[in-house]
Amino acid sequence: MLIASHLSKHYATARGPVPVLDDVSLEVGAGDAVAIMGPSGCGKSTLLYILGALEGPTTGTVSLDGKDPNALSDVEQSAFRNEHIGFVFQDHLLLPQLSALDNVLAPTLVSRSGKTESERTARARDLLAAVGLSSRSDHRPGELSGGERQRVAIARALIEAPSVLLCDEPTGNLDRASAEAVADLLVSIQQDHQVMLVVVTHSQVLASRFARTYELNERVLVGR
Repeated sequence: MLIASHLSKHYATARGPVPVLDDVSLEVGAGDAVAIMGPSGCGKSTLLYILGALEGPTTGTVSLDGKDPNALSDVEQSAFRNEHIGFVFQDHLLLPQLSALDNVLAPTLVSRSGKTESERTARARDLLAAVGLSSRSDHRPGELSGGERQRVAIARALIEAPSVLLCDEPTGNLDRASAEAVADLLVSIQQDHQVMLVVVTHSQVLASRFARTYELNERVLVGR
């Protein structure tokens, strides 16, 4: 279970602290799918990064699978993210010099799962098949469409079988058809893998696909 309790976040500036989040709490259980909406600059991405232990809160706690990643050392926290959290960003952040298959495999380079290279490669190929890209596994990102690149990014996020999948505007840079295909894929993967899914988005169409929707406005998270 992912539990965020009374999170606040502010950033120090020369003119004083700038508040971004104020007493935000959220619980996501196994198999839950949650969308978080809100205007640009409201702190949606900041909240997602705190949930994913990419950034620490000013106050409050985050617990995933019974552990507080912010209580871990830097090395332990990195390993925790690798093992338990999958990220999908608006910009796919694929490595341009690598094939789709090698991009999916990239997180396994620092994995502590103990799987053999053949086991890791077989899983990566299975994931590419699941996102409809078996025939494109040897293509580099520059040879793929925007929607295809985002599907590779989703496969990469799942390679370590994470407990939670965190998506930051996953359809924001896509045309309508590609956005709908990626939305379909996220819903299918969440249902098939029963992974916890948290998506921040501007898209009402995407948000409507999920059972629970929240709005982050004026630094406060409210159910819709």
